[in-house]
Amino acid sequence: MKRLDITIPSEGEQLAAWLYLPESTKPAPVIVMAHGLGAVRTMRLDAFAEKYCEQGYACLVFDYRFFGDSSGEPRQLLNVKKQLEDWANAVKFAQQEKRVDTSKVIVWGSSFSGGHALATAASVPGIAGSMSQCPFTNGLASTLALNPISSIKVSTLGFFDIITSPFRKTPIMVDLAGKPGSAALMCAHDALSGYEAIKPNNHTIPGYVAARFAYDIIRYFPGKSAAKVTCPALIIACLKDTVAPVKPTLKYAKQLAQGKLVEFDTGHFDIYVGEWFEQTVAVQIAWLKQHFPIKG
Repeated sequence: MKRLDITIPSEGEQLAAWLYLPESTKPAPVIVMAHGLGAVRTMRLDAFAEKYCEQGYACLVFDYRFFGDSSGEPRQLLNVKKQLEDWANAVKFAQQEKRVDTSKVIVWGSSFSGGHALATAASVPGIAGSMSQCPFTNGLASTLALNPISSIKVSTLGFFDIITSPFRKTPIMVDLAGKPGSAALMCAHDALSGYEAIKPNNHTIPGYVAARFAYDIIRYFPGKSAAKVTCPALIIACLKDTVAPVKPTLKYAKQLAQGKLVEFDTGHFDIYVGEWFEQTVAVQIAWLKQHFPIKG
């Protein structure tokens, strides 16, 4: 396979991306991929993309504006509207990329981006399929799942970030993962260890985002988009998910017109590594081969 470093234009900024191309005589279906809450493509998305590419699928893996190797200031700004714009622009790029099958663009999301994948499939024309794993689908449910002490701490940081933002170039930050009771967006018993496990060995990735996001997450309900998704869609739900509560996800999955729901009896971060990673990829590849078989 080939992995090319490319950039995708998005609202005046440049999204850093990898384009994986399999050895094939014909352009292959392409999977557009981005990571979850404050994460970047080097946090195991390459592992997923390599598995798909080995089976003959192209992959377009990008970082959002303000994150990773993409441009945009201030850094670490997590904004739902802007991330959905990045998704739409990445899909548009894939639909115009002559080295892939532009008629078979599939969106893939994990955790927070699992919700983005559903929202994108429901709103962006021409998407052929959607895959979501351990998806964030309901902002209220995820907010209520947060430790009450942590919730107070995070809300306080978010409030001060908002009111001081006109006077500061650098936002007030909040940790993405922490111990129970800490000021972090994810503080379940398995959150910190799970988050650290998917970082690359050099651990140079910032583990925080602008705290104002605390007031965005509660208003985001991407699972409601499921009823508008008309293409084939796969959801892998983790029944022991402590970060993205699974109950709303199971409800939304039933609303998919061409949906397939697979339930794993495991936690949110388990499917990124080890045996659960292998099982997750196996389910996804089987689904891809059913709906988007490789020809030639």
